Amino acid sequence: MSSDSKQGPIRVCFISPKAYPLFNPNVKEVLGGAEVDLYFLATELAKDQNFAVSFITADYGQEKTEMVEGVSIIKSVNFKKNPLNGALRVWRAMRRVNADIYVLKTPSPGTPLAAFFCLLHNKVFVYRTAHEWECNGTYLRQHRLLGRAFSWSLHKARVVLTQNKIDKENLQQSIGVSSIAIPNGHRLPRLSRQRREIILWVGRSARFKRPGLFIDLAEKMPSERFTFVCQRATGDEDYDALVARAGEVENLQFIERVPFGEIDSYFQRAKVFINTSDSEGFPNTFIQACKCATPILSLNVNPDGLLTRYDCGICCEGDWQQLLSSLNSILSESRADQLGKNGRKYAEQNHDIEKIVERYKKLFIEVKEKARSALLQN
Repeated sequence: MSSDSKQGPIRVCFISPKAYPLFNPNVKEVLGGAEVDLYFLATELAKDQNFAVSFITADYGQEKTEMVEGVSIIKSVNFKKNPLNGALRVWRAMRRVNADIYVLKTPSPGTPLAAFFCLLHNKVFVYRTAHEWECNGTYLRQHRLLGRAFSWSLHKARVVLTQNKIDKENLQQSIGVSSIAIPNGHRLPRLSRQRREIILWVGRSARFKRPGLFIDLAEKMPSERFTFVCQRATGDEDYDALVARAGEVENLQFIERVPFGEIDSYFQRAKVFINTSDSEGFPNTFIQACKCATPILSLNVNPDGLLTRYDCGICCEGDWQQLLSSLNSILSESRADQLGKNGRKYAEQNHDIEKIVERYKKLFIEVKEKARSALLQN
């Protein structure tokens, strides 16, 4: 895949303020699946000399500009300062980068800011959804003003990307925006033979993830070992109480944070990965479980029916009693091994970042060419 050499490499800039800890593991701050998705995409894209990749992050005390894994990291917003100052810093960073294409994921005040910048400077704005509530109208209903700005931004985007087909259909219905469904990409490690000895939960303490249910599960099954990796979600005032409650359960190991580069080892030691969320877009933890051949047991979340379609886990349709019985079933039968193998096969076929990035390259080349043709016509 190549771009027009006379035009030089296509300049692609990703905007994700909280992603900096992925580039610098010494920074121990909260991040989520959206940041992981863009980090993998940016670092893989940077391996191709036909693309010049930059990444606008927040100010964590780093240098103004750094080069990490072939990606130029640009410092911008300082979360300790007021939002107006943050918006100005992001705007200046975007001007300094002077990219052809700007990619953003997750709704925030930065979404209309980036969309307006691209409109004003004849740049290509690409938006990628992160959660099903962006697509099914929930975000618009819960955020009247920001919802309108979000809708406007998506209508101004050259391309909108979703993580699965259900989100694609919902987005068309709720906002009237067409999109392209592209799965999240991950690096796929070689499987190592490790003893499966824990039941695992990984995520932030966001309310919709319902982390307290994992503690309930551990209390119901005192003979099993549970590992609870749970970072404080931004603004979570109940986190200390959650930690205190977890500390009272003898068969539950609570870990506040595991560096991203080390998390695969936990999945490879897990008998089962548990998801207790009410809803999500496409959990990166599902891909992490699948690539490590770990069965998934989900209370509600089953994007595009993958757990049943690929037989790599069980979705309990919100039924707590079914979650308990399904966990016992996986642990007592020889199903776990087969579910894990199916999950690994699914990840190799659908989430290999080396394959996923090729779809983005083709997309970026097409939108850059269309944008250049439009400018020449004007």
